[in-house]
Amino acid sequence: MILYNLFQSIDTLGFATETFVDNCISGITANEKRCRDLVENSVGIVTTLAPVIGYQRAADIAKKALKENRPVREIILEEKVLEPEEVERILDPVRMTEPTFFGAQEHPAP
Repeated sequence: MILYNLFQSIDTLGFATETFVDNCISGITANEKRCRDLVENSVGIVTTLAPVIGYQRAADIAKKALKENRPVREIILEEKVLEPEEVERILDPVRMTEPTFFGAQEHPAP
């Protein structure tokens, strides 16, 4: 009886999983513009700058971004902390996800 109920539960779970996939997961696509906006407006991206500009400077930029509700990138460019090309390279969201990204090795902190 225990094995019968176990197999019955496994079958039920299998059917539930199929239903979940069919009704909730299949057909989902990422909204790339929305995802990029979320990354660009996240103060968390400042962590990639710390090895390049130093922790304190990065923290100050993060605080300013939060206080003024502005993107980190905008503040960095406005204050001329880095060249625009370097900002684009460092704050590239795809590049930030790569395991080989080490800003500190490329640019020592001031």
